[in-house]
Amino acid sequence: MALNAKTLCLLPSRSLVVNVGRGTTVDEEALASALQQGHIAGAALDVFHAEPLPQGSQLWDLPNVIISPHAAGGRPVDAPALIEANLNALLRGEPLRNVVTA
Repeated sequence: MALNAKTLCLLPSRSLVVNVGRGTTVDEEALASALQQGHIAGAALDVFHAEPLPQGSQLWDLPNVIISPHAAGGRPVDAPALIEANLNALLRGEPLRNVVTA
């Protein structure tokens, strides 16, 4: 693992860990401990060792963690064409494609 307890302790306390690559890159237990103890400032995580992130993971409850649903790498195929189509639809008052509602 690239970020384990040893390497996390070498980071300045103002550090933010962002993982959008591979879940096995970060030791999640060591990360949770570093976050709880204030050794690092926060984390933004899109990938995990086990996906989806298990409900029992400490990471869910940490106020200095942002968790996203493994979406960082997903881009629409031919994004420029989608943007153009949505812009034209918007100008014509028509429904947009790929709309996400909360």
